[in-house]
Amino acid sequence: MRALHTSDWHVGKRIGRYDRLEEYRETIAEVVAIAEAEEADIILHSGDVFDRPVPPIDALDVALSGLVALSDAGHRPVVVIAGNHDSAGFFEALAPFLRGHNIHMVGEIKRPDEGGVIELETAAGRAVVSCFPFLREGRAFHVWDAIEDHYKQYADRLRAISEAYAAHAGALAGKDAVQFLVAHFLVGGAKVHGHGAPRGERALHMGEAYATTSEAIPPGPQYVALGHIHAPQPVPGAKVPAEYAGSLLELDFGEAGEEKRVVTVDVEPGRPAAVRSIPLHGGRRLVRAKGEWQELLVRDDLRDSYLDLTVSTAGPDTGLVDRAREEFDYLVNVRADYPRADTESSARIGRSLDELYGDYYLEQEGVAAPDELLSAFREVMEEVGYASP
Repeated sequence: MRALHTSDWHVGKRIGRYDRLEEYRETIAEVVAIAEAEEADIILHSGDVFDRPVPPIDALDVALSGLVALSDAGHRPVVVIAGNHDSAGFFEALAPFLRGHNIHMVGEIKRPDEGGVIELETAAGRAVVSCFPFLREGRAFHVWDAIEDHYKQYADRLRAISEAYAAHAGALAGKDAVQFLVAHFLVGGAKVHGHGAPRGERALHMGEAYATTSEAIPPGPQYVALGHIHAPQPVPGAKVPAEYAGSLLELDFGEAGEEKRVVTVDVEPGRPAAVRSIPLHGGRRLVRAKGEWQELLVRDDLRDSYLDLTVSTAGPDTGLVDRAREEFDYLVNVRADYPRADTESSARIGRSLDELYGDYYLEQEGVAAPDELLSAFREVMEEVGYASP
C-alpha cells in the first residue's frame, strides 16, 4: 500500500498585504498530481487545513476542492484531522457532507471505538487509521490541579490516547491490514528552523505546555503522520517511521528557504514503512535580504519573491518605504539599518512637549531630531494652542 502524507496547508493565510489563494490552489494541484503519478492508495492529512477556525468562503473553496481532487472522485480515501488552527466543531459539521466523497474529517478527539480509529478499504487492501486531532491544553487537566502537574498531565494524556488508539487499531487490523496514526502535536526535540523571523506555527501552541516526548508514539502503527511543525523532518526519538511532512508553502520569513514536500509511504501489513520525500515547487519564494540600496537593486532573486528588506543607510530615510514599494512588486517589510545612539529615558516633569518629542524621536530613530522637524512640531503645537512657554 502506498500512502501520501501532506500537512499544514494553512489555506487563507496572507503574507503582509498579499493574498496567496492562487499559490495555494497551484500547490495543492501539485500535490494532487503527485498523488496520481505515485498511484497513492490513501491520503493522510495531519491537520491545519485552514489558517483560521472559520475560514473565508474563498479559502474554503480552495481547500475542499483540493481534498475532493485528492480523493480521485471518491476512489481514494482521504483522512483529515483538525490541527490547532482548525475548528474541531467545524470539521465535525463538514464531515457528513464529505463522507460521500470518501473524505473522512475528524475534528474532535474520540474514543477508539467511537470514531477515533477508522477502518477503510483502499485499492491495495485494508487500512486502519487512528485519528488524533490537536488536543488543547485546557482539556488535558482540571483547573484545580497543581500547576506543576500541568505539563506532565498534558504529555501523559497524549501518550495515553495514542496507546489506546494503538491497542484498538492492532485488534482491528489483525494480520492483513496496514496501520497508520495521523496526529497533530509537538514532540520535544523537533527542530523549528528559522532565521530570527516569525514562523507560521502559532507560538501559543509551541511551548513546553504543548510538548510531549517520543513516548507518545507507541509501537503498533507502521507509519505515524504528524502535523504541527512546519519544518520537514523525521520525528525525533520515534521507534516507528514517523515524519512531520511540513507546511505546504513558506508561510512566514522564518520559513524562508525551506524546501517544502509531501511524503510517500510504502508499507505492507506487519512491516515497517519505507518513506520517501517528494519536493514541492509551487508558491512564490520568501527572501530576507540585507544590504545597501544599490546592492539590493541588482540582485536577481528579489524581483519575483516576497521580500523582507533591511537597507543599510547613514540615518533615517523617510522615503525608503515608497522607493522600495515602487521598485519591488512583492515587498512585505522594509526597514533602515544605521548606527543608533545609546539613549536613556529622561524625566518628563517640567519638560516641554517639543523636548519630549525630541526624546521620543531619539529613542525611536537613534539620532537627534532634525531642527526643521522640531520647528514644524512647534508650529503644530502653536496652532492647537499648546505652544512651548
